[in-house]
Amino acid sequence: MLTENKLIDQITVNEEGIVHIRESMIISRDGAEIAKTYHRTTLVKGQDVSSWPQKVQDICAVAWAEVE
Repeated sequence: MLTENKLIDQITVNEEGIVHIRESMIISRDGAEIAKTYHRTTLVKGQDVSSWPQKVQDICAVAWAEVE
């Protein structure tokens, strides 16, 4: 049986407060990983992050509070 699992596996913030997010799409067959792809997104201060998971929203709030 094939399954797909999408998860955020990396969140980093640079010195300008730009938040970089890496999402992994893992495809498994009978529990064994057979493929993995990545998608990267960049978020900047003032951008709407309400559709992102709470952990991303929280990190953005802290990162952007530090940026003038």
